[in-house]
Amino acid sequence: MPELPEVETVRSGLARWVVGRTIATVEVRHPRAVRRHPAGAQDFADVLAGRTITEARRRGKYLWLPLDSGDAVVGHLGMSGQLLVQPAEAAEEKHLHIRFDFTDGGPQLRFVDQRTFGGLAVSPGGATLPAEIAHIALDPMDAAFVEADFLAALRRRRTAVKRALLDQTLISGVGNIYADEALWRAKLHGERPSDELTKPAASRLLGHVRDVLGEAIEVGGTTFDALYVNVNGESGYFDRSLNAYGREGEPCPRCGSPIRREQFMNRSSYSCPRCQPRPRTVGRA
Repeated sequence: MPELPEVETVRSGLARWVVGRTIATVEVRHPRAVRRHPAGAQDFADVLAGRTITEARRRGKYLWLPLDSGDAVVGHLGMSGQLLVQPAEAAEEKHLHIRFDFTDGGPQLRFVDQRTFGGLAVSPGGATLPAEIAHIALDPMDAAFVEADFLAALRRRRTAVKRALLDQTLISGVGNIYADEALWRAKLHGERPSDELTKPAASRLLGHVRDVLGEAIEVGGTTFDALYVNVNGESGYFDRSLNAYGREGEPCPRCGSPIRREQFMNRSSYSCPRCQPRPRTVGRA
């Protein structure tokens, strides 16, 4: 599933290619793609016709496009959603679900989603911050993120530190890949109880989270298959810089021990058994 760097890469592309343009028509090909828009597909298209996109913004893994009406288009890519900017004459994608045409006759915006877990909706009055995502915490790359507040909240949580990093009401945008990478850099096992972290250890971990996210943004995120691409259909390259995630059995870049894989919330966690020993106290859920 796309995490903060992938969504930020898409947001940046939307800022370049669709902000300032006026929507002419919207075609919804698959009703599931607008299932979070209660009034349905036709209303989604009608409300957007004639509206100008004024910004491209992000909160964690969510995108929103403020409109000149004061409303906003809110989007989540799910596991395989793509927002692509394509010439009108370009062949239609197999899983094309929504198509935006603009009054300037320029490239279309297309929402493509193989697994249909993602989707778009219009948030009435949501230009500043859609109500649907207001509960999501700021991410550590946001200028308004308050480090001291996060560190205090992290150390109050009676849970495993990796679970805390994935809690979108505590800190947003961090998913399985980047949590594992930050924990590897911090030499912490994901099951370490967050309330047992010292303040310096928690601060170092946050610094590594920021570093990992920033480095991934610079190279367009992480692509393991064709399901994640930027708005121009290009892959990200951070997979070449991964130290732990997905490297089961390969030598740890720091000490040479084989990277281990462990079950975690119906997913996998990757860590170094030597650099990141399991805590004696098992993390709490």
